[in-house]
Amino acid sequence: MRTTVAVVNEQGGSFSVEEVDLEGPRADEVLVRIVATGLCHTDITMKGFLPPEMFPNVFGHEGAGVVEEVGADVTGIEVGDHVVLSFRSCRTCASCTRGHVGYCESSLLINYMGMRMDGSTTYTRDGAPVFGSFFGQSSLSRHAIAYADNCVVVDRSLDLTRLAPYGCGFQTGAGTVLNVLQPTSADSLVVYGVGAVGLAALAAAQHAGVGTLVAVDPLASRREIAGRYGATGLDPTEATPVLDRVRELTGGGASYAIDTTAIPAVVKQAQQSLAPRGTLVALGLGAEEYPIDAIDLLQNGKVVRSSVEGDADPQEMVPRLIAMNAAGQFDVDDLVTTYPFTEINTAVEEVLAGKVVKPVLVW
Repeated sequence: MRTTVAVVNEQGGSFSVEEVDLEGPRADEVLVRIVATGLCHTDITMKGFLPPEMFPNVFGHEGAGVVEEVGADVTGIEVGDHVVLSFRSCRTCASCTRGHVGYCESSLLINYMGMRMDGSTTYTRDGAPVFGSFFGQSSLSRHAIAYADNCVVVDRSLDLTRLAPYGCGFQTGAGTVLNVLQPTSADSLVVYGVGAVGLAALAAAQHAGVGTLVAVDPLASRREIAGRYGATGLDPTEATPVLDRVRELTGGGASYAIDTTAIPAVVKQAQQSLAPRGTLVALGLGAEEYPIDAIDLLQNGKVVRSSVEGDADPQEMVPRLIAMNAAGQFDVDDLVTTYPFTEINTAVEEVLAGKVVKPVLVW
């Protein structure tokens, strides 16, 4: 079938809205008509990160839509179901069977390599392959091929334009707090970089009743939004060092910190801002290496780690967050700004400029 996609034709190129051919679903696949797709920094980063030979490529991994066709071997999903798309996992390896689906042994192959396991691509253009299958969906597209393991069926009455970011950004931020850190009212949390992931983390932390919340971001608009979740905003460009202000607000150091910036100097600062035995979770994508203050680490028993998708299983986490949102416990709807799909490059410019938090492209 013919469909419209936002394709990146060369490494570092802009998104180009074009028509391509999409192969119909095989026995283990699901065809989804995309209604909305969240634009994530990973989509923007990967188009400049992947090698030139992996282009043209269709990205997108926060899709939400309506199932139009189901492969013969797929169970639990029916035509007409509304679904939120997330990352893929095999569900059979040792990590998956232990419940750690974000660390699936096949994750690299089924989420990032741009093709099916047999080497075929779901998209072609003039008979030539177009890389896709990004996170098992490539949902910067009018139609996408997905799988039972990354399709989360949701109530048909819910607004898919608000749900699309739950498949990655909101899940990652909230999951890092609720699944990884599990802070209490006696703890403090500092979030460095309060875009969609960081603000979702603060929303979850507010629900968890964390005692002290701090948001570090140079954009006043982002700090203002963080304040709605009970966080004290810090401007890192001010004269007083962030480290001093964090220690003052947290009584000597934070119990926990989350970095979404992927800026090496900020990651080091986040480590140093921790109290003894504190934990930093680095979530940002982009830097190849992070510096560590070894003396601070060794003398204070600190932990520096990361998390894939907030250690979440989307089949459990997405419904959980949707239920929290319905109960007024995860208020993230206002973070979304919608754009017509054809305005994807405008959405990229505005999120990079900090004008919006979470762009969602709609058809």
